[in-house]
Amino acid sequence: MKHAEPQSPVSFVANVARLPHKGLPVVIEADERLRAALAAEYDLLSVESYRAELLVASWKRNGVKVSGRVEADITQACIVTLDPVAAHIDEPVEALLLPEQSKLGREGFEGGGEIVLDADGPDSPETFSGDTIDVGALAEQFFGLAIDPYPRKPGASLDAEADDQPEESEFQKKLRSLLGKS
Repeated sequence: MKHAEPQSPVSFVANVARLPHKGLPVVIEADERLRAALAAEYDLLSVESYRAELLVASWKRNGVKVSGRVEADITQACIVTLDPVAAHIDEPVEALLLPEQSKLGREGFEGGGEIVLDADGPDSPETFSGDTIDVGALAEQFFGLAIDPYPRKPGASLDAEADDQPEESEFQKKLRSLLGKS
């Protein structure tokens, strides 16, 4: 997880060298300027609220587990009518991270070792370098994945029942009769 890319609008760098025994709680509440930057980043009409509540804790010997939730209220443009469509995001955040130089990280990814993954559990561990992790950027990734790529206003439909529909081909007619649909 190299974060030399453009910095996340909701960046929050946590020092993971000495995490408290019970973990480090992190709350990121985006102000108006940060919400505008998120809206621009994800091509949204607006972001009315954005809040990430995370716990950064030690995992295994030198890994880090980030868990929590990201919640947001956003407004997107309907893909049919372009009218505003409001949506609420409430997404669990769960990630495991290992230092780049970690034996488990190296062996697991280079085929020498074995990392057992649970299909319903967190993704395979990512790596980080140094003593810090941008947990804000991590939460933002979960926010981005939760955004509906095809927002629709209720009742809006792409079916344009117009006269310009092409004539049904022989293949389509045969297929329709085989499927028993008229």
